[in-house]
Order: sequence, then structure tokens, then C-alpha cells
Amino acid sequence: MQNFASLQDVNIHNASLAIGAFDGVHLGHQQIINELTAGDQASPAVVFSFHPHPALVIHGSRDNFYLTSSEEKSAILKDTGIDILITQAFNQELAEISAHDFMQKLRAHLGMQHLFAGHDFALGKNREGDVPMLSTLGETLGYVVHKVPPVLLEGEVISSSRIRRLLLEGNVELANQMLGRTYNLTGEVESGRGRGTTIGIPTANLKNNSVKVVPGFGVYVCRVYVDDQTYDAVTNIGVRPTFETEPVTPSIETHLLDFDADIYGREIKLEFIARLREELRFSNADELVAQMQIDFAQAREKLAEKVFNEGAAS
Repeated sequence: MQNFASLQDVNIHNASLAIGAFDGVHLGHQQIINELTAGDQASPAVVFSFHPHPALVIHGSRDNFYLTSSEEKSAILKDTGIDILITQAFNQELAEISAHDFMQKLRAHLGMQHLFAGHDFALGKNREGDVPMLSTLGETLGYVVHKVPPVLLEGEVISSSRIRRLLLEGNVELANQMLGRTYNLTGEVESGRGRGTTIGIPTANLKNNSVKVVPGFGVYVCRVYVDDQTYDAVTNIGVRPTFETEPVTPSIETHLLDFDADIYGREIKLEFIARLREELRFSNADELVAQMQIDFAQAREKLAEKVFNEGAAS
């Protein structure tokens, strides 16, 4: 797969194209790309994406928004079989361009013959270029629009916005199903207050980079990747109500099961498997430790079940 940082850097002919932010590259996105790559093999399969996400430019920036970093998105798309990925910088100037002018630019640089679009796709100023309008433009500019139906799960359309809401609700299992893979956060382990160590349950505190969505407060079953090793873990996201009496910045603290090593300053990846419970306030540290032992046992059961299901599927 070739990577380009701007449409201006590309000059090809007879391209088949899919356009969008593709944040998460979820099952709905994958369906569009599957149809894109299943077409004429002589036609380059091109994905035209944006960074930052157009919604953050048009409606204002906010933290904890993305489902995938730019690097993750590129790596996932590379495995889909596309030929070219263009990641165009999105700014206010691009937001103001008309659908007609934008499609003309695509035709000039890509020689676009086919455009694959989801059912609710739109581009151009004020999203004027919906599927019917783009189809009409195609009759003049010389391309054909292929409308790809939505992918449903439990009766709901899979979308990036829906997955963000599920994660914020703590429903990582349904979010994972919609993504087609396990949601993750990556960051450096930073020093905390050491309370976990004092109660015999040390935790790794993940430094939050404020880019990707952080799942809602609660206790989660996770897999943790440290270098080339994988460990089972239980992660708490929240404000540590048993110990804190004043407002504090939420933290992401994970306890690696059957693990005893210093990983401060190391980068780790957390994969969120399931949510065990909400974050609770306990009367004392002993009650918290007792509940955490229950959490660890439940986590081991869920992880064993997941390994069994993965083995059966293969």
C-alpha cells in the first residue's frame, strides 16, 4: 500500500475510490472497502481519508474522541488490500469547498471511475454532496457511484458515533463486535500514588494521551501487551472513590495478573475485553481488596472463555 499526505501528490488514472474519515475502520467501513477492492483489479483501489477528523474542525476540537490513531488506521487499512491511502489534512478551507469542485479535483488527480459510498455519505460544504447529488455529478464528470448498504448489529446501524457512545457507556463488548476487533489504548506507564502497592495489589498507571476515547468509569477485563509479551489484567477507570475525598483527574490503573516486574516508563497496550462492574466506593481498603479478588477470579473466567471461543473459531 502506498501512503500519500495530500491529493496534490497523487496523479493516477482509472481509480476506484472510497472517501471518509474511517475512524475505527469498523465493520461498516470494512464492507465499503470490501466492495471497493472486489472490483476491477486493473483499477487502483484508493481510500481518501482525513486528519484531523472533519467533525473536530467544523464543530470544535475535543479530547478523547478518536477510535484509532492515524498510525493504527493506516495499519488496519493496509491489511484490507487497498492500493493507495491518501490522508488529507482537513482544515476550514477544505470544509468550505463545494461538492462539485471537490469531485473535479478527485477526477483530475485520480481519474476516478468508481466511487463507493455508504448510505448516509455526504461531502462538500454543509454536506451538500449526498449520494443522489454525487450520482448526478457523476453523469457529467464521468464516474459511477456505488451505494453500499449499512451493516447492522442487533438491529442498529454500525457507525463510529455509535461505537464512541458504547465505549463511554462501558459497553466494550458490543463496541468490539462493531469494530470487528478488540478496542485498545496505548500509552506510557507513569508513577501513581502507590496505593495499590500498599494494599498488595500494584497497578500500572497508563498515561492518557487525550486522543482516543477512554471507556466509561468502571472495572474491566483486559489483555496487556508489554513488549512482545501478553498478560491478563483487570483495569479500573475512574476517580478512586475509596481513597479520594476531593475531585481528582480520572485515572487508568491496571493490575497485571500473575506478574511482578517494574514497567515504569514502558509503553503498554490495553485491550478491553469486557466490563465487570461499575466503580464503587468501599468503607475501607480491606473491603476493596476483597472485591478485587472477586474481580480477578471473574476476569480469569472471562479470559479463559474468550481463549476457548477463539480456539473453537479457528
